[in-house]
Amino acid sequence: MISFGYTLFTEQAPPRQLVSDAVAAEKAGFDFAVSSDHYFPWLDSQGHSSYCWSVLGAVAHATSRLELMTYVTCPIIRYHPAVVAQKAATLQLLSEGRFTLGVGAGENLNEHIVAHGWPPVNTRHDMLVEALHIIGGLFDGGYVTHRGDHFQVDSARVWDLPEQRVPIAVAVSGGQSIRRFAALTDHLVSTEPKRELVQSWDKARPSGAARSRKIGQQPVCFDADRSAAIDRAHDQMRWFAGGWKVNSELPSTAAFAAASQFARPSDVAESIPCGDDVGAIVESIRPFAEAGFTDVALVQIGGAHQEPFFPFARDRLLPALRSEFG
Repeated sequence: MISFGYTLFTEQAPPRQLVSDAVAAEKAGFDFAVSSDHYFPWLDSQGHSSYCWSVLGAVAHATSRLELMTYVTCPIIRYHPAVVAQKAATLQLLSEGRFTLGVGAGENLNEHIVAHGWPPVNTRHDMLVEALHIIGGLFDGGYVTHRGDHFQVDSARVWDLPEQRVPIAVAVSGGQSIRRFAALTDHLVSTEPKRELVQSWDKARPSGAARSRKIGQQPVCFDADRSAAIDRAHDQMRWFAGGWKVNSELPSTAAFAAASQFARPSDVAESIPCGDDVGAIVESIRPFAEAGFTDVALVQIGGAHQEPFFPFARDRLLPALRSEFG
């Protein structure tokens, strides 16, 4: 059985709309909502990038059932891990136990703004391991002092800790990241529906560990006019096909525009279901189901095109998805 989520895509809508969209997603029947946590949009045409932690705090009060998650936060450069632990604990309290902290090794686009440079992936993985130890120690309660290769913590303590410990999900892309993070976190995040990722993750988990969620994401572009949907997906989401290894290294929206300049609308439409064909969206989820994912968050492309998506999701899309994958 797969749970279906809605993506609060901070790059394409202003913060007050994101909160109202979360309320509409809950009413439409989505099981959870994930939020991107970026400083920049991917492309200038998206036009937004608000602070997701403020948005999620407002969403926690505006909703009552929807599970919440960062998808994903980078706790190694722009944020210090001790501050991430405090933010996550606070959000878990505000949401009354509905929050999962999704983390990853970040992208140059969003982390370079603090001018610390952009380290290679092996160094970022080292930093993330160290960050996870700090966050876990603070979640344990009491004072934490840490003198590491990348982070210093001096007698830190999170004073407001929830009774329900914040689960941690981590974005992985291959064997190296799985080996390093599977024992330090609870759940897997990936936008690539690869069975080998899921199998390797389960093998790397500690003996006796609780069952992990495997949380994926699939963009869609609902519109009664398929041609308009394809054009919008090409304008807003053509960068998506670059993959993590490319996307994590590019430093600016101009770089993403250049890297995706030869992507045609037809190329985008091959990987993103566009229009109002429920069957096409169902088929886009099938690779995640076959790979063993437990959760998939949908991204409805286009900030101004969220309102008509919710009745479509409530009346047609979610019933079809649950019938097929429930």
